[in-house]
Amino acid sequence: MATRFFILVAAFVMAPAAIAHHGWSWTSGENLELTGTIVEARLGNPHGTLVMDIDGETWTVEVGQPWRNERAGIRDGDLAPGVLLKVSGQPSRDPEERRLKVERLWIDGTLHELYPQRD
Repeated sequence: MATRFFILVAAFVMAPAAIAHHGWSWTSGENLELTGTIVEARLGNPHGTLVMDIDGETWTVEVGQPWRNERAGIRDGDLAPGVLLKVSGQPSRDPEERRLKVERLWIDGTLHELYPQRD
């Protein structure tokens, strides 16, 4: 009985943090385009994260979950260190934080829409 209680309490405490992180609430609502080189890539769940060099500044760029990237036509190896990438999406509402949630990206001029329903 005590174990169930602690699991329930943990679920209530952790749920808001998980929702806030994986939603769009941390973004500015504005769109921004960036072009740079991937320095580091961590792809997988809950979403992929790229570290990019954008004109000498380091940006953290969040791409989609594996299924979303695949649906957009991104193949294994497309998002790897050394790849030149153009991204469009919503930056953090904190102007000091160099972080972007990608809606669409271009690899070698080919558009890949991660969130085609978003403008």
